Amino acid sequence: MPEQEYRWLPRTDILSLEEMARLVKVFAHAGVRRVRFTGGEPLLRRELHALVAMVASIVEVEDLALTTNARLLADQAAGLRKAGLQRLNISLDTLKRDRFAKLTQRDALHEVLDGIRVAGEVGFTGTKIDTVMMRGQNDDEIIDLLEYSKANSLKLRFIEYMDVGGATQWSESQVLSRDGILERVEDHYGAVEALEPMDPSAPARIYQLQNGQEFGIIASTSTPFCGECDRSRVAADGTWYSCLYANHGISLRELLRDGRDDQGLAEAIAELWRARSDRGAEDRKAQEQRGPAVDLDDLLADPRLEMHTRGG
Repeated sequence: MPEQEYRWLPRTDILSLEEMARLVKVFAHAGVRRVRFTGGEPLLRRELHALVAMVASIVEVEDLALTTNARLLADQAAGLRKAGLQRLNISLDTLKRDRFAKLTQRDALHEVLDGIRVAGEVGFTGTKIDTVMMRGQNDDEIIDLLEYSKANSLKLRFIEYMDVGGATQWSESQVLSRDGILERVEDHYGAVEALEPMDPSAPARIYQLQNGQEFGIIASTSTPFCGECDRSRVAADGTWYSCLYANHGISLRELLRDGRDDQGLAEAIAELWRARSDRGAEDRKAQEQRGPAVDLDDLLADPRLEMHTRGG
């Protein structure tokens, strides 16, 4: 929670659950096989389990996941599992209560840990923990997070601190790179083995400790992987972003509501996707003087630049 003040998307612009499900169906017809609900915080969406059930019924969707801060997960995990949700990613940057309260502006670490526990109890397996590493803020918890993940059968992913919209206090000095993370891991555990990627387009590179535990690192700040990226994001108002760093998206809401059938919508989406030329992370890395990607005034003027509106 980097800012004290936020601008939210106008409620009247938000797609209905049925429109969201139709969009997923259209994307699936165009070739998408993996779908993730993210945010912001998706568990705040009313009747989320109904949307999950609609998407789970689309035969082309092979992998259905959700990213959450897990604060509300304990009460919703069973319903989401029953609706057809297959996997969870949980954002957790610290295991220290006071630090958690500082980073999130909520004294809710116990609720998050309880949500993780309940998710396991209702049958979710392979749950991933996503941890943004920030030098001087939580980089002293690398080993603790690895041990916690091992003890609870979780898959840990370290993420380099990214200069995306919303990170208005970002600076390169706060980035703990992949090499820096690996150095600290090896100082404690010994040599780490880099594993061959099972999916070249996956953002995380996977490593294995000598005890067999695996963990991942997403190094999009120091080592961009734009050439392998096959992901896009649709905001709750139907704005489609082909790159996390994009300043502008394409409104699918108008296409969705202009009367065309699913085939026509799928063809339009496929044509737009083939024309993409995004290299956001590479462009940012190439800048000689690198600061926050978006300043606070611009964020307040356009909420679509915020990561909580586009699934960052």
